[in-house]
Amino acid sequence: MFRPLKLILMPVLLGSFLDLDSWMVSCLELTVHAGDPALLGCVFQGIGEKPVAKVDWIFSAGGQSEEYVLYYYANLSVPVGRFQSRVRLAGDLSRSDGSLLLQNVQEDDQGTYTCEIRLEMESQVFKKTVVLQVLPEEPKELVVRVGDAARMGCVLQSTEGRLMTKVHWVFSSEKHTQEELLLSCHPQLGAPKGCSPTWGRFQNRVTLVGDPARNDGSITLQGAQESDGGSYSCSVHLGNLTVQKTVVLHVVQKEPRTSVTSVAHRAEPLGGNQLVIIVGIVCATVLMLPVLILLVMRTHRNKRSVSPTALVKGLENIQKAPEEHVYSSLITRDVTEEEDPSDRSEATYMTMQPVWPSLRPAPSNPPEKKPAGGLPGTQPAF
Repeated sequence: MFRPLKLILMPVLLGSFLDLDSWMVSCLELTVHAGDPALLGCVFQGIGEKPVAKVDWIFSAGGQSEEYVLYYYANLSVPVGRFQSRVRLAGDLSRSDGSLLLQNVQEDDQGTYTCEIRLEMESQVFKKTVVLQVLPEEPKELVVRVGDAARMGCVLQSTEGRLMTKVHWVFSSEKHTQEELLLSCHPQLGAPKGCSPTWGRFQNRVTLVGDPARNDGSITLQGAQESDGGSYSCSVHLGNLTVQKTVVLHVVQKEPRTSVTSVAHRAEPLGGNQLVIIVGIVCATVLMLPVLILLVMRTHRNKRSVSPTALVKGLENIQKAPEEHVYSSLITRDVTEEEDPSDRSEATYMTMQPVWPSLRPAPSNPPEKKPAGGLPGTQPAF
């Protein structure tokens, strides 16, 4: 009784899920750095052996109107719009693979990419959606010091499980244009990571650090030298698909340690004891400032209290000191000579005149005696 109903409902449910004309697959997510390539997969397996008649890639972001990225029809692939020089079909259409390779991803490329595939003589449309997240661009130029290690990335982000078949690194010096083999790896070989040993000056200094299972061919250069400065080009091969990336390396001399330590010392914060000492000095200065001001004012007042008369008397005493010395010597000389009272008064009158030893020398002959009458004596006539 219930078996016929079950047979009737099954096509109805399948038709509502497939929409009778289309088949929607759950969307995928992919994260890349700006400037790197991205492989957006669109592979359908088990849909028959009919060839692909048409492939459309459509971009939409933030509710904006949709725009075509690329379309394929009648064995002709045509990139469209701002993607014209950066996209191409990278899948095998004979195997229902319409994957898209987007080179040099830009920040405004972030959004949703929808792939639609139609088979010949079929009305169904097979769809797959990829949400692309774009991170800031990684530096394309690296600067390292002599003796340090340099890591150079080379990754192809993809939504498909397509394995990397080969990674190839070459070096081109800043002074010489001739390329030099740096590293070559074939993950499918039996050697560890499939890398052949390097020769020359890069021997034992270059190591593959990326995971080939994730299409990562990144390397590390140990013990960088000044002659290692130049361009390093990486090539990642996924079958017939090849993606390239270039990194420029600059090697500089190490800075002296003294400059580094001096900067470190200047950057150290003050300790608790140092802060206490500084605060104590500031407080003592503030407390002693009024005392110093009072001392200065008192000294200034004492200097102004000295009268001008005292200064004049001091100068007169200094000037009279040599005069008293002259007077005493002259008076002693007059007393020892035992002159008459009349002459003594005259001598005393003469010594009252100030005489400086340096201006009037002492007379060598004694003065002539005068008569008592005060008149000069007359010579007797012969």
